[in-house]
Amino acid sequence: MLLKCLKTSSLSRRPVRPVFVLATTLLLLAGHSAQVLAAGAAPVRYANETAFRFTAGNGESTDAYRGFFLVPENRQRAGSRLLKLQYVRFPATTKQPGAPIVYLSGGPGGSGIHTAKGPRFPLFTGLTAQADVIALDQRGTGLSADIKPCQSSVLVPTHQRINEPQFAALYQQAAAECQQRWQQQGVDLLGYTTVQNALDLDALRQHLGADKLTLWGISYGTHLALAASKLFPERLDKLVLASVEGLDQTVKLPAETQLYFQRLQQLIAQNPALLARFPDIAGLMQQVLQQLEQTPLALQLKQADGSSREFLFQRLHLQMLTSMSLADPNQRMGRLLQLYQGLKAQPEAMKPVLEQILGTGLLDGFMAGPIELQPMSLLMDVASGISAPRLQQYQQQQSTALLGGMLNFPMPQLNGTVPGLDLGDAFRQEARHAIPTLVLSGTLDGRTYLAEQQQAVAGLSARQQVTVRYGGHNLLESSPQVLALMQQFISTGKVSQQQIDLPVPDLAL
Repeated sequence: MLLKCLKTSSLSRRPVRPVFVLATTLLLLAGHSAQVLAAGAAPVRYANETAFRFTAGNGESTDAYRGFFLVPENRQRAGSRLLKLQYVRFPATTKQPGAPIVYLSGGPGGSGIHTAKGPRFPLFTGLTAQADVIALDQRGTGLSADIKPCQSSVLVPTHQRINEPQFAALYQQAAAECQQRWQQQGVDLLGYTTVQNALDLDALRQHLGADKLTLWGISYGTHLALAASKLFPERLDKLVLASVEGLDQTVKLPAETQLYFQRLQQLIAQNPALLARFPDIAGLMQQVLQQLEQTPLALQLKQADGSSREFLFQRLHLQMLTSMSLADPNQRMGRLLQLYQGLKAQPEAMKPVLEQILGTGLLDGFMAGPIELQPMSLLMDVASGISAPRLQQYQQQQSTALLGGMLNFPMPQLNGTVPGLDLGDAFRQEARHAIPTLVLSGTLDGRTYLAEQQQAVAGLSARQQVTVRYGGHNLLESSPQVLALMQQFISTGKVSQQQIDLPVPDLAL
């Protein structure tokens, strides 16, 4: 059970204007000809769309369209190759649909189409009461991905001591190797930025023949939506932003993580039995991390062929496992605390548990064996970068933080490693506009912290803010009230309540 719960669920140049090649323009013009038909007429179908039955992971299904449109990989380079961006469109069920609603997945690197098959499926179908809802696979993700991950030749030592600077140096070496390999495959690395990603949304708008779009994003998806709102605010009807990541918040501040542990401690204090077991979780974590720094645990991990390999479990590995478990306050966090408690009391007795966790390959390709890099997620983060003042804050806080730099890894460790990719400080300046915006924030979000979210949306004068009490990072599926408020907001631009109260999270084991 501990193993199951520790797995992850979800870990300047001025903005350019699009210059579309002829083939793309023809496709977009084809989209303009599509019109919303009166009730009883044939369903609307845009260029490059095929009707099919979309089936979610729970077995439920609905009518939908799969489609695609073409965009240049790099709009700043003449003759750039074209990318085929794929989506699934759930048609509106109302006679007078509003602006198409485009779902922007997090990550970066998440697939919108895959997300629609999961627990958020009811939101995709529920919002069709307002408009068409589009699950988009952004460039480099899901069905829109045409670049393979790069497994570098750089090996992370698994049976000797390694610290964070050494680990970062290995990643920098792997990034340089993968960058060269992708370029040899014809990939234009400078095309994988949030600006190019945002301009894809406007290309989608034209493909659909729509005057405006409503953008619905979570985590990195909000980062993308905020960038779009600076590039073409006049073409956006509304924004729905959940678990906001600001334009200069790709790298989270270690001090905010420390404050998050304090909020978890306050939550634990509400349960006397739990408080008796965990009176000081930050102190417990610090003690165990120092213990592993002094005495790593030698493990034997079983391989598929029946053999075993040595793995020296140390501070860095536990920091990463902790980072993977912080997004939402639930029993995963409880089991993480159980792991810390076991390592404090009887570290040798916890070896079988750790061997089971790591034997699944949870850290392979990241902290064990050859380093594997995902192109879109790596390049988007490096492009968004970090401002000098925020980097200074990070560096001041990182050395004494419980998790060091592992919460954000491999940023800012790889900051600036792709020449010409960084979008600069003009990109990172937070958006200021009057687009009607719904902001949904969880009080126990362990990835995009509440205070930072509030800072990121401070310049949005037409925002409606809803706080989800006890909500975590993945709050969209936390309550039926989330969908109800989204529907209300998209219909009217307003919401009737500013808080959703969830049950107190169960951290008990």
